Amino acid sequence: MRLFDAHCHLQDPRIFTLAPQLIRSSLDSGIAHFAVNGVSEKDWHLVKQMSNSYPSVVPSFGVHPWFVLERTTEWYTILRQYFESTPSAAVGEIGIDKGSKGKLIDFDLQIDVFRKQLELAKELKRPASIHCVRAFGDLLEVMKSTGPFPEGVILHSYLGSAEMVPELARLGAYFSFSGFLMSMKLQKAKKMLKAVPSDRILLETDAPDGLPKSELSDLFLVEGDPSFPPELQALGENPHSRGCTEVSDVEKEKPELPKEMLNHPANIHNVLTYVASLLEMSKEEVAELSYSNAVRLFSYEGSKISEEVEAVKPIKLHVVLLT
Repeated sequence: MRLFDAHCHLQDPRIFTLAPQLIRSSLDSGIAHFAVNGVSEKDWHLVKQMSNSYPSVVPSFGVHPWFVLERTTEWYTILRQYFESTPSAAVGEIGIDKGSKGKLIDFDLQIDVFRKQLELAKELKRPASIHCVRAFGDLLEVMKSTGPFPEGVILHSYLGSAEMVPELARLGAYFSFSGFLMSMKLQKAKKMLKAVPSDRILLETDAPDGLPKSELSDLFLVEGDPSFPPELQALGENPHSRGCTEVSDVEKEKPELPKEMLNHPANIHNVLTYVASLLEMSKEEVAELSYSNAVRLFSYEGSKISEEVEAVKPIKLHVVLLT
C-alpha cells in the first residue's frame, strides 16, 4: 500500500532533529509523501530546507492562527518570496480558531490574515491546508466570499458536521482525517465520513501531534520522546522495531499514554485502519483512494509529484471476446 501524509509538521522543534529517522522509517512503512506545513515566519526556512533534502517532502508555507501576533510587518512580502523561490510549495497551515488557544487572539485579525493567505493560494493556483476549530460557520462565509477553489483546499483534521460537507465540497474542499477523529463520537464520525465524496478523502497524521488512540503495541513510537512514560522507557526499543510478536508485561498493563506524547508519521496506518472500518471498506481500498486524491491535489504546476498524475488515473480496460 502507498500512503500520503496530507498534513504534518516534521519541522516542529520537538522532532526536527529526529526527522531523518522518522522519514526513513515512514518511507519503509509505505508512506511515499509528506505535506510538511510551516506555521510562522520562524519555521519556513526549516520547511524549505527539509524539502530540498528529501524528495518525499512537499513544502507548505503559511501563518497559523495561533501565531498571527508573532508575524512581522513584512510577513506577507516574505511569504510571497518563499513561493516565488519554491515552485513546489503549497499554502499552509492557515486558518481560524475559536478554541481555547484561538480565543486569546483577536478573531477579526485572524480572519484578515486568513483571508489574505486564502486569496494568495487562489492567485498562485496552489492548494491550501486549513486549520479550523469551532469556527466552521465563519470558515464557510470566508470561503464563499473568496472561492470557489478549483485547486482545492484541505480541511485538515476535519471534525466538522456531516451537514456542512456538501457545501464545503462544492467550494473545492478536501477532507483530511487524523488521529483526532478517534476523539469524535463513533456514530457522528461514521455519518460525517460517509457524507464525504470518495474523491475528497485524505489521510494525515498532524505529527508530532494527533497521536491515535491505539494500543501501545500498535503504535510507532518516537525514539527519545521526553514525554514517554518512565515505565515504558524500560522497554528500550520501539515495539515496531523489535521484530518479534511477543508482548511484554509492561505493554500488557496498558498504561495510559500522556496527552503530550509525540506522534510518529508512520501512525497514519492507525488512521487508515480506523477510517476504513468506519467506511466499511478494506484498508487497501482506502489507502489507494486517499493516495490518488492527494497526488491529484498536489500535482499543481511546479509540484514535485506532478509526474505521478498519469500513474494514478483510472485504467480503462478493453475486453475483446474471441470466438
